[in-house]
Amino acid sequence: MTAVPGAPGVPSRRSVLRAGGAGALVAAGGALAAGCGTGSADGVGADGRVTIQMWHGQTDIAAKVVKGLVAEFERGHPDIHVDLGGGVLADSMLQKVTAALASGSYPDIAYVFGSDLASVARSPQVVDLTDHVRGGGTPWRNYWAPAREAVTINGRVRAVPALLDCLAVVCNKKVFADAGIDLPEAGWTWDEFTDTARRLTDEAKGRFGTGWPGTGDEDTVWRLWPMVWDLGGEVIAEDGKHIGFTKAGVRALEVVEKLARDRSVYIDPKPGSEQMYQVFLSGRMGMVMTAPWQLPDIQQAEMDYHVVPLPSFSGRPVTISGPDTWTLFDNGEARSEAAKTFVSWLIQPAQDNQWDVRAGSLPLSRRSEDRPAWRKHAERTPGLTVFTEAVPSARVRPVHPAYPRVSRSLGQAIVSVLLGRASPADAVRSCADESNAALLIPR
Repeated sequence: MTAVPGAPGVPSRRSVLRAGGAGALVAAGGALAAGCGTGSADGVGADGRVTIQMWHGQTDIAAKVVKGLVAEFERGHPDIHVDLGGGVLADSMLQKVTAALASGSYPDIAYVFGSDLASVARSPQVVDLTDHVRGGGTPWRNYWAPAREAVTINGRVRAVPALLDCLAVVCNKKVFADAGIDLPEAGWTWDEFTDTARRLTDEAKGRFGTGWPGTGDEDTVWRLWPMVWDLGGEVIAEDGKHIGFTKAGVRALEVVEKLARDRSVYIDPKPGSEQMYQVFLSGRMGMVMTAPWQLPDIQQAEMDYHVVPLPSFSGRPVTISGPDTWTLFDNGEARSEAAKTFVSWLIQPAQDNQWDVRAGSLPLSRRSEDRPAWRKHAERTPGLTVFTEAVPSARVRPVHPAYPRVSRSLGQAIVSVLLGRASPADAVRSCADESNAALLIPR
């Protein structure tokens, strides 16, 4: 679950990956291993009721959904109370959790971005859920592969999925019609994408073909990985000591370079991509790569839109999913068991559907997708099925402690190409130098 993107004052769910946070967490994990101890109290009241603390990271609509789900859970589980106090917005959760682990006073559950999980899970206080998920109400294999892979590290389940998404392209039909351009269809190529962006662009009208986040954060980066994978590259090479996209990264960045050279891309200079989406929602951008959590805002803007799968080089369907997680921390047996009970209940189809329908996530499991509430929602939401049908072809970023450093260096490379400061080859070379150094550090 996440804050609804685009709402007033709400950051995008795609966080800036702050390298300092991951580094500080290593120190925190070391301190804990040395004997800082667990969290505050055992949480068991005189009446036997267990209180657990949850840092949900949500605001506005999403926070209301969480509060409603918690109230429903407590009615059915009177022996468990879920305290939603404390914590911060999801975009700052890594730093908050890092500090909490260092101090020895941390929550039972926190909303952790999938790209941060490997760093967080280095703490010995993160609960191993491998055995627990096998006994859940919905068989673990029934969850979509990206949801499972995003919470699995070295074969162990270190969290449960909280949100599932994937990337596709949303087009403004009016902008296409005004430019006299046909809407794209599934199976299109990246050359067709850049050509379409160029033809949609009209500097005199202040209109752009597409947009790209330009701050170098994870929001900048995750849009490039589908291209890399489609070209046969990997985020990390098989030997684990080098990046796996030296050649594929250059070709992918050539797409970015063409957009920049044609001046057909709006480069958002601020974290969160909110300006990019504002340009799109105002009718001054023809198409944008985004995820299903953006559809509520698009519908609220009363835009007549069209959703199409990502382009490819190969003709094969390819996209990326960036699942986020509910990560559990050990505050003693009573609180850990209560936290497991709650998150297991939370990700079951009936509860998952409440979040999916109201805030723009995709169903976590096949059972969730088969429920009448989701099917009805999909029927009345144009383009939503394009996202759900793309999930089986989606890949996730590696759950690796060095990923934030790789992401940061690639983000800088992408921005340098967007701004015309480096060629794709030079940008990838710089990225490789920094990333490979990070991958050589013992983990």
